[in-house]
Amino acid sequence: MNEFTQVLTIAGSDSDGSAGAQADLKTFMARGVYGMSVLTAAVAGNSYGIHDATVMTPKFIDSQIKDIKDDFKVSAFKTGMLSDSATINTVADAIKDHPFGFFVLDPVIITKHGAMLLEEDAYQTLIDKLFPLADIITPNFYEAKKLSGSDLHDREEIVRAAHKLQELGPKNIMIKGEHSDDSISEVEDFVLLEDGQSFWISEPYVKTDHINGTGDTLSSAIVAEVAKGNDLESAIRTAKTFTYNAIKNVIDVGHKYGPINHFIKDDIQ
Repeated sequence: MNEFTQVLTIAGSDSDGSAGAQADLKTFMARGVYGMSVLTAAVAGNSYGIHDATVMTPKFIDSQIKDIKDDFKVSAFKTGMLSDSATINTVADAIKDHPFGFFVLDPVIITKHGAMLLEEDAYQTLIDKLFPLADIITPNFYEAKKLSGSDLHDREEIVRAAHKLQELGPKNIMIKGEHSDDSISEVEDFVLLEDGQSFWISEPYVKTDHINGTGDTLSSAIVAEVAKGNDLESAIRTAKTFTYNAIKNVIDVGHKYGPINHFIKDDIQ
């Protein structure tokens, strides 16, 4: 019997199932891999918003990681919401001691609408401790702006920003395109690979309030595809298409800002 492909997310729990570890696990299943989770925080919320949250203790986070490593063969993993410096330091130390293969870092720093999620000290800790360990980071448009110190007005600025981010330690960079403006027709992402090659990738913009978990889904789809043995460029292209289809095929759940649709059936292998 062949060993089933196993992957991991280290992220927060969203009680409404739209984002965080829940979106990651749904994506893992949709992409045909066995997913596990280490929870860093838990959020009480629904489609109207977030109303309460708690952060897991460093000891509990470390225990979860150790237990996964002691039993399972993880081929690739990702990090999502890491609430504070203590959490980031705990995760960085733990994954050095217990490596899980290819590392996709989704830097949950700023929302897709531009709101800051991390305090400044935690932001710097993330850069100092986790960026150098990452095989790829997947910042959204606003995160890339802050990380690079650039306004990202045009393609040339985005390309320069990607090179700046690479200098912070990650081997590969995927800067996700802006999608908060209903006047745009395409969401265009830029990818800079470790060997210096680069490419643009785009899908049509979909006007919808059902976009919760898009970043989680994209990064976890990359994890799944790399774990299955696909090269990084193919993994990114598959993840982009899968995420677009999940946005395009709206699922009627929640009353306001809803989830994307991980139940889609597509021809992506």
